[in-house]
Amino acid sequence: MEVKAEARHISVSPQKARLVVDLIRGRKASDAIITLRSVNKRIAPTVEKVLHSAIANAQNQNEHLDVDRLFVSEAYVNEGSRQKRVRPAPMGRAYRYQRRTAHIVVKVAEKA
Repeated sequence: MEVKAEARHISVSPQKARLVVDLIRGRKASDAIITLRSVNKRIAPTVEKVLHSAIANAQNQNEHLDVDRLFVSEAYVNEGSRQKRVRPAPMGRAYRYQRRTAHIVVKVAEKA
């Protein structure tokens, strides 16, 4: 049984979030939490929160579940919506830029 948790519209670029998510893919859930606590990236606490949510979802669906046997079966980051912004530029002009968002998905499963 595979259970997922998702965080949507997180204000970080997907490229930066993928650096952290790639570290936990395929690991045991307890090892992944330890890894996320030691990573020095701004998005790491958010990914840890999503992982805790996936573990809690698994416990709610199956009360006889052994949490120590859970592992991160899938973890990926998709691009969310972009916020278009304008930055003032010289001589009355304006430069446009985009603030990117990310959707973080973590799925956990029990090892057989």
